[in-house]
Amino acid sequence: MKNGYQHNLFRLYILKVSHWFMLTMPIVVLFYKDNGLDMSQVFILQAIYSISIVALEIPSGYFADALGRKNTIVAGAILGFLGFLIYSFSFGFIGFVFAEIILGFGQSMISGADSAILYDSLIDSKRENDYLKHEGRMTSAGNFAEAIAGILGGLLAGLSLRYPYYFQTAVAFIGIPAALTLIEPTISKVTLGLGWKDITEVVKYSLIKNHRLRWNIVYSSVVGASTLTMAWFVQPWLIRANLPTGLFGITWTVLNLSVGISAFYAYKLELKLGRLTTTSAFTIVLALGFIVSGWITSLWGLLFILMFNLARGIATPILKDNINRITPSNMRATILSVRNFIIRILFAILAPFYGWAIDALSLSAALTIAGLVFTVLASISFLFFLKTGNLND
Repeated sequence: MKNGYQHNLFRLYILKVSHWFMLTMPIVVLFYKDNGLDMSQVFILQAIYSISIVALEIPSGYFADALGRKNTIVAGAILGFLGFLIYSFSFGFIGFVFAEIILGFGQSMISGADSAILYDSLIDSKRENDYLKHEGRMTSAGNFAEAIAGILGGLLAGLSLRYPYYFQTAVAFIGIPAALTLIEPTISKVTLGLGWKDITEVVKYSLIKNHRLRWNIVYSSVVGASTLTMAWFVQPWLIRANLPTGLFGITWTVLNLSVGISAFYAYKLELKLGRLTTTSAFTIVLALGFIVSGWITSLWGLLFILMFNLARGIATPILKDNINRITPSNMRATILSVRNFIIRILFAILAPFYGWAIDALSLSAALTIAGLVFTVLASISFLFFLKTGNLND
């Protein structure tokens, strides 16, 4: 497929930007509160979103392997547009639930399939060793887009907290033509059979039969769930620190720029420090980010949230690359979806509890609990991750 990876790379960047240009994120908690929701309901909504992703995560990844990555990405882009359209005209918890369910279904259709089509496009062009670089740059592009959107979203919210949702709907629509013009890599056309038994066999392979892949997925999922959790702690933290509303967008922008910059250079950092040192370092920083930011109530605590985001940017492309290195191409989207499935399951279980802890105890207590939970889960999974030889090559 001559220049096929370049053709797909350009469209995947558009999809990434349309998916991550989140005008709503800097003000989403303010938006929820303006519509009468408390923090428990906010975290319940995000748990519902995660459950919606979980419901289709593995089947959608399998459909991407069996029916084509392009087809599932197109479906995901359309659902993403419809989800924000519903959000734009909803004014209460029930309406937001429907929007989150559709957005969750859309996310599940794209997650896994996008990284799979990128990796296989590179294999087709005999450039698979460039995956970590491109995955890092794509992650970086997404976070740069979210950073810019943070400023614009804050400005739009100054006019009305609903305006970011109107414009977000238009941004989501941009992903549809990009998805429609993707080229299916030749290697991914070696498809699997259709049926629940076939799906089950792939899941058993990834989580039971292949021990190395199992602990790679589990450790990566624990890290992924932690970064997702912190994203929903940031705005309550800023509210507690009495940051002026007008600075929410700028702060969100700086935090996302930090993720984008570290993701961009993740492959260079791993080459310089080595895989073991890099992986150990970002695990420790993520744990400290939760606990220390929980007990520093002044704006100085933002330094530790910033460190957390830098570690997050390094972790994401490296952990995906680890999985792709040992995953067969014809089941790549499914296995990446298994990772995303576990991330969302963990978040769906823990998020309502963290929301309750904020309302019933304190934000400091909730962050400390989240940090301790991550430390325990990450320590156990990291030991097995090392024991099964995941950093040997």
